[in-house]
Amino acid sequence: MGQKCERVAVYPGTFDPFTNGHLSIVRRGLEVFDRVIVAAAQDSGKNPLFSLEERVEMIREVFRGQTRVTVQGFSGLLVDYVPTTGANTILRGLRAVSDFEYEFQMALMNRKLKPSLHTVFMMTDYRWLYISSTIIKDVARLGGSIEGLVPELIHARVAQRYDERAHNAVESQGNAG
Repeated sequence: MGQKCERVAVYPGTFDPFTNGHLSIVRRGLEVFDRVIVAAAQDSGKNPLFSLEERVEMIREVFRGQTRVTVQGFSGLLVDYVPTTGANTILRGLRAVSDFEYEFQMALMNRKLKPSLHTVFMMTDYRWLYISSTIIKDVARLGGSIEGLVPELIHARVAQRYDERAHNAVESQGNAG
């Protein structure tokens, strides 16, 4: 009998910020895969609250001590990045039917570009079906509580970032007057 190959999946996303929904997908992914690489994307077309380096650092902190989870940043096409990790599987999370349509299109494009890669979809835990990084940022920006929706250390960093932005806005208004 041959050696058993390690099953590795890459879980890509912007993760701005990383939510409990994302955490749920990684935990569930570890039930199927030997290792999960959380890959924070530089090139997302979005205007992130946190830099790539900050996002990678925060997610690494969330998984500190968990040897089966690796966190990396990447730039460029996902299909070019995944093979550099030794993985051949992309792990994607789904919340609703609307997610599936977009994710299905992306999976088909990835298959067209790199037929050797596979995409596996997992549903997030029902408790997180309604949250997204965008909703988390909107709620936090407008002063609402995101407690319990993101890992605690990320909650603190999001609050700090919006406090800094509010402080800078007040200062710039004071300097303009």
